[in-house]
Amino acid sequence: MLGTDPCSNVREMNLRDEQRSDREPVRTVHLQAFGDHGAVVADLVDTLRGTITPDTGISLVAEDAGRVIGHIMFTSGLLDAPRRLVEVQVLSPLAVAPGCQRQGVGSALVQRGLELLAERSVPLVFLEGDPGYYRRFGFQPGSLHGFRKPSLRIPDAAFQVITFPAYEPWMTGTFVYSQPFWQHDAVGLRDPDDQISQE
Repeated sequence: MLGTDPCSNVREMNLRDEQRSDREPVRTVHLQAFGDHGAVVADLVDTLRGTITPDTGISLVAEDAGRVIGHIMFTSGLLDAPRRLVEVQVLSPLAVAPGCQRQGVGSALVQRGLELLAERSVPLVFLEGDPGYYRRFGFQPGSLHGFRKPSLRIPDAAFQVITFPAYEPWMTGTFVYSQPFWQHDAVGLRDPDDQISQE
C-alpha cells in the first residue's frame, strides 16, 4: 500500500493498461488523491471497470519503480443528439498519489489516453474538471459547441469537451453520463463550496 508520500521524485514512469493485480493500489491512489470524496470515487472506479471492454473504454495506470502512482479511466457515455444517440467517451476519474503530483504524471496519463482514443472512431470526449488544467490538452467549454451539461450541479466552466476527427457538426445536444456515475452520485457538486479534485 502507498504511504502518504510514495515518491518525492518520479524518475522512470511507465504507462500501461490496468491489470487485475492493480486494483487495490489504484483504489488507494483514489482514496488519497480525493480526500473526503475518495471513497465515492474509488467505488465509482470499481463499478466502471465492469463496463470497459477493449472497444468501449480505457483504464491506464502510471507506474514508478514498480509502484502504481496514478490512474485514469475513459468510459462510455452518450450524446443525446437530434438525429440519434451518439456514443462518446468520458474522462473520469483521474488521480495521482499526493506525493507524486505536479511531476507530469496526470498530464502523461491524459495525453496517452487521448492518443489511444484518437486511433478509434470516437467523436468526442467529455469531462468535468478545472479548465486551467485541461485546456493544455485541447479541451474547450462544452457550451462553445452547443453541448448541454447533464446536471445543473456541474459548473459551466467545468463542463468541457474535446473533438476528434469523427466528430460532425450535427452532433449537438445533451451529454449523458452512464448509469454508474448516477449510481454513485458522482455527477456535479453537491456542495457549492466543493472544488473538483485534480492532479
